[in-house]
Amino acid sequence: MTDSDRFQSLLAARYPCVAVTTAEEHDGVELAIHAAVEAGLPVWLWSQSKGVRDGLLRDAPPVPDTEHPAAALYHLESAEAGRRSLFVALDLCPHLSRDERVLRQWRDLVARCARDGSTLLMIDCHADRPDVVRQTAAVFELSLPDEAELEQILKSTLRDRNDERPVQVVLGRRDVETILRNLKGLTRRQAAQLIVDAVCDDNRLDVQDVNHILAGKRRLLQSSGLLEYVESPVDLAEIGGLERLKLWLDRRKGAMTKEAAAFGIDPPRGVLMLGVQGAGKSLAAKAVATAWRVPLMRMDVGALYDRYVGESERRLRDTLRQAESMAPIVLWIDEIEKAFASAASRSTDGGLSQRMFGTLLTWMQERGTRTPPFSRDPKDELQASPQGSAPAPGVFVIATANDIEALPPELLRKGRFDEIFFVDLPTLDARAQILTIHLKRRNRDPKQFDLATLAQASDGFSGAEIEQAIVSALHEAFATKTELTTQIILDVLAKSPPISVTMRERIDGLRAWARGRCVPAD
Repeated sequence: MTDSDRFQSLLAARYPCVAVTTAEEHDGVELAIHAAVEAGLPVWLWSQSKGVRDGLLRDAPPVPDTEHPAAALYHLESAEAGRRSLFVALDLCPHLSRDERVLRQWRDLVARCARDGSTLLMIDCHADRPDVVRQTAAVFELSLPDEAELEQILKSTLRDRNDERPVQVVLGRRDVETILRNLKGLTRRQAAQLIVDAVCDDNRLDVQDVNHILAGKRRLLQSSGLLEYVESPVDLAEIGGLERLKLWLDRRKGAMTKEAAAFGIDPPRGVLMLGVQGAGKSLAAKAVATAWRVPLMRMDVGALYDRYVGESERRLRDTLRQAESMAPIVLWIDEIEKAFASAASRSTDGGLSQRMFGTLLTWMQERGTRTPPFSRDPKDELQASPQGSAPAPGVFVIATANDIEALPPELLRKGRFDEIFFVDLPTLDARAQILTIHLKRRNRDPKQFDLATLAQASDGFSGAEIEQAIVSALHEAFATKTELTTQIILDVLAKSPPISVTMRERIDGLRAWARGRCVPAD
């Protein structure tokens, strides 16, 4: 069902109050007006800046002295009494929380709606509502546009731009589909803005604008503070060690295709990465994205929490919904035990962490089995599957954790993840690979160094510590105006005790717990 169909169903069911929380106020108002026209209902629109006015007339004059919310609600209660109507209130919720008179008048209006079948639609940018409002109002969530609607937005935006100044469109059907896939996960306003941005310089839309749109999408996602695009290596050869994980990924890289579904294979859900700090859990997340050639999006769980009641849960739902619309992607939840710290013990935040964690677990458990095949075109870097009521299986979750004791036991139950990997300190061979990678990255020929000796000397060092040792050795060589040598790196390694020494007891305990419970990543 479309948003319009769903909202018309609410009107037909005569819900007295419906609440929408969104930054896209225009979309909410247009949806309400369209549904009211289809149902043959009059529309009254209120905002504090303009007061009450007829929502079906573009330049309708406001009703005098209705700017104050209490006066507006009183007027709406008495307007066309006995006739079914749709009342739309913009940014009303803050007034309900601050002014008891406004809340009282709201209750009177909702009572009138319940009597005559009218509906009050509240469109707000925050979900901070009094308890009585949350218990009364039906929550309605606006969906993101699917590919068909995005194509209409593309055409209408280019048509409007062409009316101002001629726009040349040089695109094949495949190029258009690539642009549409890269616009998925954005709101209607954001998609239209990126299209305008792409043509504003040269009044031309061609295949070169795909990267421009993709870069703009990354900026928009990162500005929201909820999903962050993370660059991943172009080749698994740039990631040292993790051989078992790489093999696991290789065996499942085609598991999200139609052929795999026909064979009876369910798409992979995700993996949980436990391990030593700095041992490469973040690289493991990047390895998944690299092996399957899909975008890696990091969820900033800390940014989900908000001071407004209900806003944190809404942000989490919106983030998961956005991830679904961009599938197939790898969704990385870093240090998940810190993100939901209060979920594993008695809550000190009124149960918020437990509710948030429960929402995430339910989403992970109930993902469907429908999925599109992965794209093989590098231009299709950010693409999306059709939206549905069930989360898209094209979202592969990878969660990383350092502290096993802080993890809620529900997270480790079978069905949440396909596998639990333990990322230990790198082996001798892995350390040689890591040394080679970081020397090459800094324009040094690994053949000029004694890698066997360096790998032996770095026993107990994490991958991050090996990289830092090379960086420190470069500083030493530069300061003394000499070339980097094996001996300089050995001296740096000898001076810096690794994490396996400074946190020996904790690492030994983590290894003991993981033995027999997790699959070694290397």
